[in-house]
Amino acid sequence: MQNSKTIIEFKNIVKTYGVGDAKTYALDKVNFSIKEGEFVAIMGSSGSGKSTAMNMIGCLDKPTSGEYLFNGINVEKLNRNQMALLRRNYLGFIFQGFNLLGRTSALENVELPLVYRKIPAKKRKELALEALLTVGLQSVSHHTPSELSGGQQQRVAIARAIVSKPLVLLADEPTGNLDSIKSLEIMNLLKSFNKELNITIIMVTHEEEMAAFAHRIIYFRDGHIDDSLKKGFK
Repeated sequence: MQNSKTIIEFKNIVKTYGVGDAKTYALDKVNFSIKEGEFVAIMGSSGSGKSTAMNMIGCLDKPTSGEYLFNGINVEKLNRNQMALLRRNYLGFIFQGFNLLGRTSALENVELPLVYRKIPAKKRKELALEALLTVGLQSVSHHTPSELSGGQQQRVAIARAIVSKPLVLLADEPTGNLDSIKSLEIMNLLKSFNKELNITIIMVTHEEEMAAFAHRIIYFRDGHIDDSLKKGFK
């Protein structure tokens, strides 16, 4: 890991909202880096800045000042279309609420990122089935989300996130809607992707038990990184 290249870097990142007396700092001169192949958990209370940081990492927002480098690219200098291309080609997203299309099959949900990439239909199906096989759900590929359990729906969401073979996987409270057994299944699955496929994983979580799967934890408090709670590599 020590010889891996840096893939995410925040340099004096500031994010403010409002002006004058109403100005608030969501992030205030935040610095950190994440290397390729790391599994990093981000923790902090509501309003700590962790969600703002995650949105910025996912190219859904830009800093007010400072530099965000993704794989050496200065993200804040990209226009909206360029940021969309970066998200589409290099990032995978997993959400707490699954965000599956209710009237389409598991297979079609997993295919969706490949549609945006204009992958031919036959190849899309092949890649989507492969992703579903990876998460152990190829047998329910034609089921709609309402026909699946919560754990199965999250596995479909994970298959959708990895089908395009992203460089970085962003997981926002991926076990928030699951019971403890299903949560551990999902975390072991993410851990296997990190270890076996070398996918860099950045996960926001409130749960210490889930964060323990990561190599290290970055704690946010009041728009800053709280080094007093820092936990290093396992």
